[in-house]
Amino acid sequence: MSAIISQICCDMYVKIETERLTFIRLNQTKLRSEEYIHLRDAINTDGNAQNVGRMTILPATYIGSPRHMHEYAQDAMSYVRHYGTADLFITFTCNPQWIEINQELFSGQSPIDRHDITARVFRQKLKSLMDFIVKHNVFGETRCWMYSVEWQKRGLPHAHILIWLVENIRPNEVDAVISAEIPNVQVDPGLHEVLSKNMIHGPCGTLNQNSPCMMDGKCSKRYPRTLISETITGNDGYPLYRRRSTADNGKSTIVKLNQQDIEIDNRWIVPYSPILSKTFKAHINVESCHSVKSIKYICKYVTKGSDMAVIGIGAENPNDEVTQYQMGRYLPIIR
Repeated sequence: MSAIISQICCDMYVKIETERLTFIRLNQTKLRSEEYIHLRDAINTDGNAQNVGRMTILPATYIGSPRHMHEYAQDAMSYVRHYGTADLFITFTCNPQWIEINQELFSGQSPIDRHDITARVFRQKLKSLMDFIVKHNVFGETRCWMYSVEWQKRGLPHAHILIWLVENIRPNEVDAVISAEIPNVQVDPGLHEVLSKNMIHGPCGTLNQNSPCMMDGKCSKRYPRTLISETITGNDGYPLYRRRSTADNGKSTIVKLNQQDIEIDNRWIVPYSPILSKTFKAHINVESCHSVKSIKYICKYVTKGSDMAVIGIGAENPNDEVTQYQMGRYLPIIR
């Protein structure tokens, strides 16, 4: 049943998208693209008079178009040019067990059956998170910010967020903002519960060779991490956070893996912000970042391209950006 609903939603979206693209195609002279269509037309025709006037522009105002993605990346790089690299790199992942999602489901349904509810709730949660950071100054006054929302193939959305602060986080302040350790269950049982459900990586490696993160026998996310007593500067712009061993007053917890109880220490903890994790009860990875790689990461779709290939023989109009966009994008159906 869920596959049929997904198919219907996909078909309806394609119909709406086709109508919007048709409007763009038929109203080229009325759109702002007319200001640069003649220059682009002259460049692409390359002296071939038969192609003059056949250029169809897909403007940057169309969300998801190549021009829109390029503008997005250029805006991000302008932030770097004026304010330097971002201070915080936050990954906010939807939690399908949020009460706001489950209370809207019909009897017998699971969150994977209602992507519309998941999308709406995540949108509201993301807006609340940004207000929490920007308006309430959780990490200090915010200079500027940007984010990119992605959808995983199993249907869960997540957002990559970059935050520029007016006052940079100093090295001796990192531990007060970001933690990579298991909290004391006696001191803060609420945070311990959220962390145990959302912020433990894997386990993978020798404990679970079938984990999705395993590539060539190693964890692609570099877990388990090294235990260190103090936060130090890393080599890639990300610090190595404090991860104390159990012998050095570090904590451990028990998780279930293949119906077995396994003891996990700080080597498996994804860096997080305690206040964000307790407030939103989801997987929220917070990193102190000082590398331009973070900008390229959230804008990677500018050069990443699609996961499909299209071969055309004798294309009617190679200068039609609308047709190129339609042939280059795909809509996966979640089953």
